[in-house]
Amino acid sequence: MMAKSEHPTQQRVFRMIVYCVWVMCLVPQIAWAKVNYKQGDPVTLYVNKVGPYHNPQETYHYYTLPVCRPKEVHHKSLSLGEVLDGDRMAESLYEIKFRENTEKKTLCGLTLTEKEVDQLREAIEELYYFEFVLDDIPIWGFVGYMEESGFLPHSHKVGLWTHLDFNIEYNGDSVIFANVSVKDSKPVPLEEGGGGAGHGAVGSASGLALTFTYSVRWFESPLSHARRAERLRDHSFFPKTLEIHWLSIINSLVLVVLLLGFVIIILMRVLKNDFARYNVEEEGGCDDLDQGDNGWKIIHTDVFRFPPYKSLLCAVLGVGAQFLTLATGIIVMALLGMFNVHRHGAINSAAIVLYALTSCVSGYCSCSFYTQIHGQRWVWNIILTSSLFSAPLFLTWSVVNSVHWWSGSTQALPASTVLLLLGAWVLVGFPLTVIGGIVGKNRAGNFQAPCRTRNIARQIPTQPWYKHTAVHMAIGGFLPFSAISVELYYIFATVWGREHYTLYGILLCVFAILLSVGACISVALTYFLLSGEDYRWWWRSVLSTGSTGLFIFVYSVFYYRNRSSMSGLVQSAEFFGYSLLTALVFSLMLGTVSFWASLAFIRYIYRSLKMD
Repeated sequence: MMAKSEHPTQQRVFRMIVYCVWVMCLVPQIAWAKVNYKQGDPVTLYVNKVGPYHNPQETYHYYTLPVCRPKEVHHKSLSLGEVLDGDRMAESLYEIKFRENTEKKTLCGLTLTEKEVDQLREAIEELYYFEFVLDDIPIWGFVGYMEESGFLPHSHKVGLWTHLDFNIEYNGDSVIFANVSVKDSKPVPLEEGGGGAGHGAVGSASGLALTFTYSVRWFESPLSHARRAERLRDHSFFPKTLEIHWLSIINSLVLVVLLLGFVIIILMRVLKNDFARYNVEEEGGCDDLDQGDNGWKIIHTDVFRFPPYKSLLCAVLGVGAQFLTLATGIIVMALLGMFNVHRHGAINSAAIVLYALTSCVSGYCSCSFYTQIHGQRWVWNIILTSSLFSAPLFLTWSVVNSVHWWSGSTQALPASTVLLLLGAWVLVGFPLTVIGGIVGKNRAGNFQAPCRTRNIARQIPTQPWYKHTAVHMAIGGFLPFSAISVELYYIFATVWGREHYTLYGILLCVFAILLSVGACISVALTYFLLSGEDYRWWWRSVLSTGSTGLFIFVYSVFYYRNRSSMSGLVQSAEFFGYSLLTALVFSLMLGTVSFWASLAFIRYIYRSLKMD
């Protein structure tokens, strides 16, 4: 009887983890289940959002525009990832039946006031596009048409599309692809001041009368339902910029391999000479070495002296290990095909669930190492670890979400979603951090140091300018950044643009290259630091390669100004707020890799010196 209730807490945690994995893996599969139609069955078309073409994260509900809408708006039940992605799907007035063509069917008639006409004009002038969803397939199109011509005289024409042609492809009993076209229709001119007349429009003193129509045409497709993502990937409403991807990645890969080879070969040759010079005596350990020598040998009694701010250092290492695990998990899941262009926000849901589940990794790594280096305030260490990233995240999200809420954007999270995310952190993330910390504290052994540390610290000689922290940060940050600069553009084009990233194999290779370059550069910089008889390598190793985050943020500013057309308060707040968090994540990950690589290197050289 005692065996069944021996560890009730662990059993509850296990059940919670299993449930979270079920939510992450099974629910998207249910949402992605194939829908079988019979001829004449209704196919629901959801209207989703509108927004400026050049500001991907500035989106508003489609029904905020003066368009045809039902008397009662019924919203579709959305997943967490869809809500985070700004989706707000609602049923529309479009009546589409499976494999039945429709020609110029009237959707509705509207009489627009002067204010509503001005609202549409402003939306068209800002290049507003709309997004519809049909059977989980996104459909994009522009709200209207704008033409600028001539200088003297200057011509400025704005027109509204009142007729849409839906072209839908099917295979058997399933929908394969859908898009919208306006090539066979003419826009209704919208004159400034609320006037306008033309095809489908009648101007009057009471307003502008419009008649909205649509056509539906079905085409048979040879693609099966399982391969319909290929159709959407090959045909996109947004421009493609990934044609030179392979050539750029190969070029970057060759440069990185040459860089790594150069660093490794030079470093091994220098170490070989050092060992030959230091191990002249036949006998003697670390404490018997000639005190008249200089270089890294002479600081053997100080190199393992524990650093200041132990708790913060261990928290950085713990959260960095968590994000390394999270990034690897996301890439592996992508390689397994769990994310594709049809699953709205699936990667957002997976990232949130994985972040909560991997909190145990941060707690374990942080508290375990904190105990090894004789840290006493392990409770404070766990709290610091759990808030090191979550606190900046909450602060940034509060500012960005407030801006979205003020502008009425769909990117503003509803209260229910906020409570759900808060509950995930309070009920899953934080408890797992505590559990991981307790396990790490209890399983922590002694710190493995090949040499004893003396009570009195050795005086550090004056260092030349090229060994200062700022110089090492510039070198250690720039080289890893140069290894991913090409791929970084495509990632930014995906996150802050319209691309659908599918080359996850290349992303995995680039991620491995980034970590390898960071580790090698950190080892080289640590060796140069120790050669100058400076044993303060603990924080230096974290900052040297962790400064890559600063370069990434600088690149984000460059991308915003020179590689995108984003503008406005809403988009700028979103872009720079989350770019800062991205830079922080990269700093934590690379700082962790850099530290452990330097620690392994230092243990190796001093252990080898003592054994000879």
